[in-house]
Amino acid sequence: MAGSMGTLGGQDVVQAEVQKALEGQSVDWRSRIWEGFLVLSLIVSFFFLTWLIVSQVIASMPVWQERGVVDFLTSPTSSRAESAGISQALFGSLIMMAIVSLLALPIGVAAAIYLEEYAPDNAVSRTLNTVIRNLAGVPAVVYGILGLAFFVIAAEPITGGRTVISGGLTLAVLVLPIAIIVTAEALRSVPASIREAGFGVGATRWEVIRSHVLPYAAPGIFTGIILTMARAFGETAPLLLVGAVAGSFATSDTASFIERLLGPYTSLPTIIYNWARQPGDGFRALTAAAIVVLLVVVLLINAVAIILRNRYARKW
Repeated sequence: MAGSMGTLGGQDVVQAEVQKALEGQSVDWRSRIWEGFLVLSLIVSFFFLTWLIVSQVIASMPVWQERGVVDFLTSPTSSRAESAGISQALFGSLIMMAIVSLLALPIGVAAAIYLEEYAPDNAVSRTLNTVIRNLAGVPAVVYGILGLAFFVIAAEPITGGRTVISGGLTLAVLVLPIAIIVTAEALRSVPASIREAGFGVGATRWEVIRSHVLPYAAPGIFTGIILTMARAFGETAPLLLVGAVAGSFATSDTASFIERLLGPYTSLPTIIYNWARQPGDGFRALTAAAIVVLLVVVLLINAVAIILRNRYARKW
């Protein structure tokens, strides 16, 4: 009898504690402290990010006030701060981003689909996954050496040597492992029940992947594309090794698109790197203005990817 009363008393205590927790009367201080630490970390990070952006915008104001946006964006590189612009750098960066989009992203998505949906779980596939993850952690300068040896020297008859094509191919190889990894993670997040439902109605493997798996994984894939494109757009070290000009160079105003592809080139991060080393207030303002343009372009790329991600997310 005493044992039964003790058991009932213990149940009453547990029920009382659960009721307090449901009513908010019990405070888990360790959780609250951890939550406060996370919020503080977010506030500190946001403060430094805002400070960096605002400081660069303020430092770039002389360029916008004296020359205007159009003149700065359309002027070529120059050794004179009052006339230097980023038209050649924008051309090089956008062409290289086009090469990355046409090569690295489709190949990365296709490779991830094969490894996750088709490849058997054996030693070969596990080794490939390990190698890909290791390649994603290789420093960017190593890919620059690879691009110099292969795309600039070995494949010179095709790429033209130190051209924007070699730079784009180098960036495509650099971000390819990242594209594979983020796509594979998105495919793994798809519940197995979706695949089983497709197979249950007689769909083939490719029909299940195309109509069910890929649309469900699309938000995660587009998030990975954001990271991949931002990583490629901001790289400098590998481009310096494969021929990006860290300075000014002359090109004819009548040069065709093909001639510009096979001629000297530069990129926006390379121009920022070069101007940051120059003395004088004029080049400091140019550096800040180029950084602002870089941030705007990256934000635009992110905005497009976010819109596409949200569009597919609403369908599911």
